[in-house]
Amino acid sequence: MDFCVLISVYANDKAPFLDRALISIWDDQLLKPSQIVLVQDGPLNQELNEVINSWFSRLGNNILTLVSLKENVGLACALNEGLKYCQYNLVARMDADDIAIPHRFDTQVKFMLDNPEVSASSGVIEEFDDTNAVLSTRVLPLIHEDIVVFAKKRSPLSHPAAIFRKSVVETVGGYPLFRNAQDYALWSLLIVRGYKLANLPITLVKMRSGSEMMRRRGFKFLKREIELIRFQRHIGFLTFYELVSALVARSVLRLSPMFIKRLLYRFAR
Repeated sequence: MDFCVLISVYANDKAPFLDRALISIWDDQLLKPSQIVLVQDGPLNQELNEVINSWFSRLGNNILTLVSLKENVGLACALNEGLKYCQYNLVARMDADDIAIPHRFDTQVKFMLDNPEVSASSGVIEEFDDTNAVLSTRVLPLIHEDIVVFAKKRSPLSHPAAIFRKSVVETVGGYPLFRNAQDYALWSLLIVRGYKLANLPITLVKMRSGSEMMRRRGFKFLKREIELIRFQRHIGFLTFYELVSALVARSVLRLSPMFIKRLLYRFAR
């Protein structure tokens, strides 16, 4: 059951979090990846380089493939570059500060092998803060038909817990080049092109979150979301009415005071 894990790291990521993420990918897993592709998205600080060098010394280039980019190009471009180095068709995504549950890859790879009609899938994620307190649990629709309905309003797969077929993602041109929500754009594109999506009803990843993330998701983040919504309309994913509804909903969520945003964010997950 060969598969690859694709990660991107950049200068603002924290070295201890990256180390913990790699421990969860390799040491903790029931089924270990055949390859880990780690994209270094621009110059990194000494602490991050030390963690990466330590893991490279341990795993070697047979397992850990390092892809070094001269400058920071953003997640979408970094992942598209990393995809070129993935040697296996099944590619599991992982963020540099999240923690994979030990059964994650064993469960996901078996599911994808048993369901060849599914092009991409994910599962439940638990969001936690710096105190390790669980903030929320993101549960998604399981079957494609329900996923399509859900996707009209929110991202239908959880990117940090996603696994997909490289051949399919390459067929649609890789991740659309958005600074944020590149995964949501990709899932929308896959649906429009007739590919099937699915989710598993079990927790696969613990995702770092918190109030700081919500503060960053203000007006600038809204501008990027508007670009995404326009893209979804352009590819025929949204009707005009759905476009207007999405614009209103996202504007309310992003421009609300912090205490309202917390409530809306918890409800929207």
